[in-house]
Amino acid sequence: MFLIQLLLPLYDNTGQELPRDVYLRTRDDILARFGGLTTYTRSPAGGLWREEDGKTVRDDLVVYEVMADDLDEAWWRSYRQVLQERFRQQELVVRAQETRLL
Repeated sequence: MFLIQLLLPLYDNTGQELPRDVYLRTRDDILARFGGLTTYTRSPAGGLWREEDGKTVRDDLVVYEVMADDLDEAWWRSYRQVLQERFRQQELVVRAQETRLL
């Protein structure tokens, strides 16, 4: 079993707040394909990274998680591209880890 996490920003690359419908559309996509979803939306997570010019950039994020028996990497790579356009990002993190239920 795999746990797939989508790190979704609250703001686009220009600092504009993203509209609620991009999150709802993403939720609906995941529900239609996988039948379930967990969202962490109450308190945004904070991400920091240093760019090549040395500038530190901060992102406020919400996390969507889905569990799947199999990992269709090609589908997720393609969907990540869709999300990058939808959320107006140069790059967006979708990550997966193998997991087991206890």
